[in-house]
Amino acid sequence: MKTSELIRTRRSVRTFDGRSIEPDILEKILQYAKNADNPYGIPVEWKILNAKTDGVSSPVIVGTDAFIAGKMKRVPHAEEAFGYSFEKVVLYALSLGIGTTWIAGTMPRSAFEEAMQLGDDEVLPCMSPLGYIAAKMSVRETMMRAGIKADTRSDFSALFFDGSFDKPLSADKAGELRLPLELVRLSPSAVNKQPWRIVVDGDKVHFYEKRSKGYVADGWDVQKIDMGIAMCHFVCGLEEIHSKAELIVSEPGIVCPAETSHIATFAVRKDTETAVQDAN
Repeated sequence: MKTSELIRTRRSVRTFDGRSIEPDILEKILQYAKNADNPYGIPVEWKILNAKTDGVSSPVIVGTDAFIAGKMKRVPHAEEAFGYSFEKVVLYALSLGIGTTWIAGTMPRSAFEEAMQLGDDEVLPCMSPLGYIAAKMSVRETMMRAGIKADTRSDFSALFFDGSFDKPLSADKAGELRLPLELVRLSPSAVNKQPWRIVVDGDKVHFYEKRSKGYVADGWDVQKIDMGIAMCHFVCGLEEIHSKAELIVSEPGIVCPAETSHIATFAVRKDTETAVQDAN
């Protein structure tokens, strides 16, 4: 299954069917996670944890004892890097038939931090359960999804702009970037706030964070993790249209709306070598 199909198919899963995941599947996920890179080159240390042996759990999860968590140093761009790498892991797990959901606020954090042996200069941003998806959601999960309108996303032209923030970009006018931008639009985010805003400026694609109140604590911005997820989806989409992206972190000088700030820019170019290989 193409990555774009995984993105379109995936949903957050909180209700699992109780089956244990085979050890070789868990090992595949862990090994993939250890090699899941990000544009910033910031390493993430991963562990797969078990509720019974590691003393971890989540009150919103039913039907699985397996979890995956990652920790990293508190360095600039750590949030975006973590979101990017973890989303790659989440999509890979789905390719193996394993459901996941991003969890940050509704876990006993001290238990996970102890199980991960968290250092003073480290942070454990999120974790996810791993399990086989139940045929039917629990009542709690159904209510949670309804409360945040989990199955809805903002319109294309509300998120993406042509050259400046005063010129919305429609899907019909996005050209080859339509697929990568649509995959950004489908990204999951904390409470479905969808903080990403993108300005397309020729071959430069500028990512901005539209901040919401209450998502920054102890110097850590949860919505920047969401931005990392969106960036991952964008690059995955570029790969499917035989393009590459170079990360640029310097400000492009575009006038921003209130509570909006530049996160990253991608310089996009065609990947002619891959295109030729696929054609052959």
